[in-house]
Amino acid sequence: MIERTLFGDEHNIFRESVRRFLEKEIAPHHARWEEQGIVDRSAWLAAGRESLLCMTIPEQYGGAGLDRLYPTILIEELTRTNLSGPNFPLHSEIVAPYLLNYGTEEQKLEWLPQMARGEVIGAVAMTEPSGGSDLAALRTTAVRDGDDFVINGQKTFISNGHLADLIVVAARTTQGAGAKGVTLFLVEGDRPGFERGRKLDKIGLRAQDTAELFFNDVRVPASNMLGQLDRGFICLMQELAWERTSIAIRAAALCEHAIRWTTDYTRDRQAFGQSLFDMQHTRFKLADWHAQTQVMRVFVDRCIELVVEGKLDATTAAVAKFQATDLLMRLLDDCVQMHGGYGFTREYLIGRAYSDSRYTKIAGGSNEIMRELIARTL
Repeated sequence: MIERTLFGDEHNIFRESVRRFLEKEIAPHHARWEEQGIVDRSAWLAAGRESLLCMTIPEQYGGAGLDRLYPTILIEELTRTNLSGPNFPLHSEIVAPYLLNYGTEEQKLEWLPQMARGEVIGAVAMTEPSGGSDLAALRTTAVRDGDDFVINGQKTFISNGHLADLIVVAARTTQGAGAKGVTLFLVEGDRPGFERGRKLDKIGLRAQDTAELFFNDVRVPASNMLGQLDRGFICLMQELAWERTSIAIRAAALCEHAIRWTTDYTRDRQAFGQSLFDMQHTRFKLADWHAQTQVMRVFVDRCIELVVEGKLDATTAAVAKFQATDLLMRLLDDCVQMHGGYGFTREYLIGRAYSDSRYTKIAGGSNEIMRELIARTL
């Protein structure tokens, strides 16, 4: 691979500390979390003690005040052995920035320090059963009633949905206004009328709790509004570029690891008197994927640089997201095939990575939506 120039000595030291933490606190428990369908809350508290949550949040609100190279490292290290359960990046790099960028001083002081310590777990509730990636078609409503808003509706595919203590909810506050009539609200997990449905039985990400959420006359004070009335869609759009880049970061890293896992396996696996790697077809396949991954790595790293500089545009983020995840799934399909029957089991990293990664072409806006967004700029 071309040498990466993103990281300095301090980043490399941090990467080693993250790797040690994951090996000690996460990896030994991951199989059990996959069986129970949820990560233990103690893992979040452990991450908080190691200052691995809300790293980019300013110190005055309990964070470490770091740039996004540090959460990039955390994402890459979680990917290294496919530790797909703990959704620390969503909590720290999606939910917390909503509060930081759009919350009042009171909201930030109340919630961000608790999130940084892992005492409060965050989620974002945008997707609805009938809307999918179409955020402008939200049906969940928030109706003003005196000093309160009353929220009614349903959300689905909500990551951290069962663990979440604080949920950023997108709701319609003005009917007939499309995207211009959406507002964000903070909803605490113990609000009367708020209910969590079943943990969704997914084909992958078995350790990550993904839930249906129901809002039945959930009353929240107007002070729980996040940002301005009817300006929620703009807030959502401004944060989506980094969310999509983080998906691309995971995809690029997993491409690299999958090639390594598969190369090691094919060197050891014997067939017809020789290793699979000694067969030209296998070597050429791996060489093709190595070449395409190296090209993708350079592009994604440039996107990360632009994120740190505050210059990444939404269209480029969409390109990174759909290109990296499309590449990942094509690559993983071949890598599973090279593993034979073992690739179809969750005993091998490649099998777990395959099922755990299919969501990447859907999350953060489906890849079809990414293509539509890009086409509009042509």
